Amino acid sequence: MVPRLKEKYEKEVIPALMEKFQYKNIMEVPKLEKIVINMGVGEAKENQKVLESAVADMQLISGQKPILTRAKKSVANFKIRENMPIGCKVTLRKNKMFEFADKLMNVALPRVRDFRGVSSKSFDGRGNYALGIKEQLIFPEVEYDKIDKVRGMDVIFVTNAKTDEEARELLRFLGMPFAQ
Repeated sequence: MVPRLKEKYEKEVIPALMEKFQYKNIMEVPKLEKIVINMGVGEAKENQKVLESAVADMQLISGQKPILTRAKKSVANFKIRENMPIGCKVTLRKNKMFEFADKLMNVALPRVRDFRGVSSKSFDGRGNYALGIKEQLIFPEVEYDKIDKVRGMDVIFVTNAKTDEEARELLRFLGMPFAQ
C-alpha cells in the first residue's frame, strides 16, 4: 500500500512545485530523501537502562530499530569516554519515511502544547530542515504510564533541494505547519 503522503507528493506536490519554480524536467523537482531521528541520552553514562528505554521509545515512534550512537572522543568534564553509548538514531527512507512524516505533521505536532507552527528558519542553507521535539509523548504510540522520563529528540528532513526556498515550499506543500 502506498503511503498517503507519497501519493500526495506524486499527484499534487510535484505539479505545484514545477509550476512555482518553472522546472522543465520532472527530475528537477526536489524530493524528500530521508528523515533522521536522533535522541541524545546524556544520562546513559551512569545508567544503561535509560538508554534501553530511549531505544524502546524510538523503536515505537519510528517503527524501526535504532542504532546506538557512541562518543567520538573522551571528555573528562562530561565524564564520558571514547566509544561509550550516549544516544540513538534512526534513518527512515522510502515508505517508512513518508508514513513517519505524515504522522508527525498530522498527528504529533498538533498535540504539542501551545502549538503555533514550526519555525521556518531552521533550514541549513542546503535544503535540509531540522526540528527539535521536547517530549516523546506527542506521538500516539508512546503511552504516558510506560515512560520513565520525558525525552526530546531531533528530527532532520533531508531533501535534495538546492536552496532553502525550494525545500521550504516542498515541506509546505507536503503539509508541514510552518509558523506565519
